Amino acid sequence: MVYESVFRSGLFAGQRIVVTGGGSGIGRCTAHELAALGAHVALIGRRREKLLVVADEIERSGGKRPSSHACDIRVEAEVRAAVAEVLEAGTPIDGLVNNAGGQFLSPMEEISANGFDTVVRNNLTGGFLMAREVFVQSMRGHGGAIVNVLADMWRSMPGMAHSGAARAGMLNLTETAAVEWGWAGVRVNAVAPGFIASSGLANYPVTFRAHLRKVHEYVPLKRLGTESEVSAAIVFLLSEAAAFITGSCLRVDGGHPNARRDWDMPDRGRSKPFRGFGLESKLDFLPSDAAPAADPGA
Repeated sequence: MVYESVFRSGLFAGQRIVVTGGGSGIGRCTAHELAALGAHVALIGRRREKLLVVADEIERSGGKRPSSHACDIRVEAEVRAAVAEVLEAGTPIDGLVNNAGGQFLSPMEEISANGFDTVVRNNLTGGFLMAREVFVQSMRGHGGAIVNVLADMWRSMPGMAHSGAARAGMLNLTETAAVEWGWAGVRVNAVAPGFIASSGLANYPVTFRAHLRKVHEYVPLKRLGTESEVSAAIVFLLSEAAAFITGSCLRVDGGHPNARRDWDMPDRGRSKPFRGFGLESKLDFLPSDAAPAADPGA
């Protein structure tokens, strides 16, 4: 296995777990960890070829080969069909990782109505459709766990007003679903990653990379997070250890939203990242930001 999980072997043996946006970044990493823990993973994404690459990786690593399902989560009919296709395997869906999403950088005054709507459909409507269909077609009858992946949208999200609004909406949707579906034994939680050294950062303009190279300065732990640190939070919330946790949001952000400009922080920190994924994304423009800086006491 290329995944060294902190969780026990076989944790999800016999369980079928859907991962949206499973072709790259956090979704890919989470799919690898779940498969390493015995899950039958169903990958969902717009580009089937990307999903097949991840399926090949997992199979070569010794995990059960995931099924791959091309689907635009923004389209209701496609979501309904994709969930039905997953269920054709004959076993129920035990878990859903609502990870797919996307946004673009723009001042709010320059965002068109179409651009705003597209991001909201990516980051809110699509997640709603996936959760609803998984519940209606499977979890309503036997229970399960849903984890929605949000973002560090606390206290505003300048430059990404569309995404901030959508992510905040997904938090409320998480809390509402937890109340409405709790009777069925369905738990619904969220994970909110901060700045993570993931392949998604490569999608932003080259001009934004100077900001990304210094953003760790505003994080109390003085570094960016790793994909496997986010995956570990997702896996915990899917697991039986979180059996009495629902309607909650677990931040994985190094304390970034808590930092204050009127409180000076040291230039360097001692926080050591967890890297359980041997195939994690490598970003050449972030040669050291995801790693801990030198010990300031040395």
